Amino acid sequence: MKIIVGVDIGNATTEVALAKVDNIECKFLSSALHETTGLKGTKDNVLGIKRAIKKAMERADLKSADLSLIRINEATPVIGDVSMETITETIITESTMIGHNPSTPGGIGLGIGETILFQELGNFENDKDYIVIVEKSFSFLEVAHRINEAFKNGCKIKGAIIQKDDGVLINNRLINKIPIVDEVLFVKKVPTGMKAAVEVAPQGKIIEVISNPYGIATIFSLTSEETKKIVPISKALIGNRSGVVIKTPHGDVKEKVIPAGRIQIDGNYRSKSVNIEEGSKRIMKALGSIEHVQDINGESGTNIGGMLKNVKSVMGNFTNESIDNIKIKDILAVDTFVPQKIKGGIAEEFVFENAVGIAAMVNTKKNQMSEVAKEIEKELGVKVEVGGVEADMAITGALTTPGTGTPLVIVDIGAGSTDACSIDRYGNKELVHLAGAGNMTTLLIQKELGIEDFNLAEDIKKYPLAKVESLFYIRHEDGNVQFFENSLSPKVFAKNVLIKEGELIPIDLDMSLEKIRIIRRSAKRKIFITNVLRSLRKVSHTKNIRDFEFVVIVGGSALDFEISQMITEALSEYGIVAGCGNIRGTEGPRNAVATGLVMGVNDGQQA
Repeated sequence: MKIIVGVDIGNATTEVALAKVDNIECKFLSSALHETTGLKGTKDNVLGIKRAIKKAMERADLKSADLSLIRINEATPVIGDVSMETITETIITESTMIGHNPSTPGGIGLGIGETILFQELGNFENDKDYIVIVEKSFSFLEVAHRINEAFKNGCKIKGAIIQKDDGVLINNRLINKIPIVDEVLFVKKVPTGMKAAVEVAPQGKIIEVISNPYGIATIFSLTSEETKKIVPISKALIGNRSGVVIKTPHGDVKEKVIPAGRIQIDGNYRSKSVNIEEGSKRIMKALGSIEHVQDINGESGTNIGGMLKNVKSVMGNFTNESIDNIKIKDILAVDTFVPQKIKGGIAEEFVFENAVGIAAMVNTKKNQMSEVAKEIEKELGVKVEVGGVEADMAITGALTTPGTGTPLVIVDIGAGSTDACSIDRYGNKELVHLAGAGNMTTLLIQKELGIEDFNLAEDIKKYPLAKVESLFYIRHEDGNVQFFENSLSPKVFAKNVLIKEGELIPIDLDMSLEKIRIIRRSAKRKIFITNVLRSLRKVSHTKNIRDFEFVVIVGGSALDFEISQMITEALSEYGIVAGCGNIRGTEGPRNAVATGLVMGVNDGQQA
């Protein structure tokens, strides 16, 4: 009886299955996984493979000397890269604004006037209205006193822009109440001598004038063409309790626009070109019209052109192959919203713009697995062979899930790609690699929530939400209430939290739990559900999802707390039995290919 290890090198993780095998039976002893080191299908994988094998051997109380054979999968290098390309460009040429919505602005109303530094108040002109700019070096008592003195001397002060968090303190001490926007971090960037409008709404309400493009046009006497350009400003201020709009000198704020660009999709007999600005539906329709995609390129000098060229360049560097031999075989385009910085902004303000998220699937003709096999054999002193076709191995492993049968599709949702393998009633098999998976879903969540931390977005994707309503109970996102015997930490009180491995992790986002949940689930539908349906059509000889009776979801993303149910629900209308795999009845959705590699020994499945 031989001790054999099957090794599945994935985009994110390397999985192994360890078994005793003879000519009749295959008895599995253990399994393990480790983060994939380097790009899938390159020599950099060897370190991760060694560590994963070591874990499995230790769990079975075996040593490397006990190994008879290592079988690795045909892991052709694949990159699933993602980029966000905005559909609409924000161009603002003659204005700047503040719209950061401080929690405690001072005063109420709309003030219009010319900007003047606080220390220059003594040089006011009687026929002008003023907006005072106050840096943090001045105390609120000094500011209030000097503004009151200016009022008494006839200075017409209509509003103020304050760097410190002193809006309420100052306003409470003024003889004439004015709207005050405070907490302006970059107050030194506010130009002086320029016309400005400051608006503060009452508590519980939002500003109305400067969040309306026609309101801004009225204040600054803008033409119709100028009004079109300030729409992003008004959009950014919608929902705020306070804000400022300032007219700057002509040409003071400029922005170089790099267009989103066009995508060129080349097939065997025809090509299709589509502009990113036409949106994801047109892009995916164009992609679907090309039966056998040979390559996809972006227009030179554009955002999409740069993204796709960079992906090919990365692959070329990994494989030492000419960029001309590297082809993009698939893309996934989805519509989304991303925060775009306002050009000319002085408080890091932004506006949500329509955008298209693009994931690209790149592969190469160059397969280096024989080199990887030689390297493993050299380091471990054990015979290594490249196993059979990955699709065969995946299906062999997936069919060990109790309750499955043919015709079947196994859908492997990883970090960088979505892979699907099918087997019909007659044993015919099909394989497809699609762009877009776990990482793209995380990126969508990150962009739509406007957060910088990718790891936080990853946790929001993976873990359920709750609201801490008191120190003794929380309300889960499904509405259920959970009580605690001991009081919770004050750090999570009244906050939205993630329930991560039994801990409550606060989320510092200024939005409701329901909105976060909607964005999370929407991102999963856009990526996971879309790609599951795409993959089923592609591996069906008739392009009909109903050809299959069983769909088994495997891979890291299958461990997601809600994705299995979402896919089951989406496929239920087709009469398909769909769910999360349970490889060998013990491994859950992991280890399908590694298991298949071990089981394939007796079938003589070898590359």
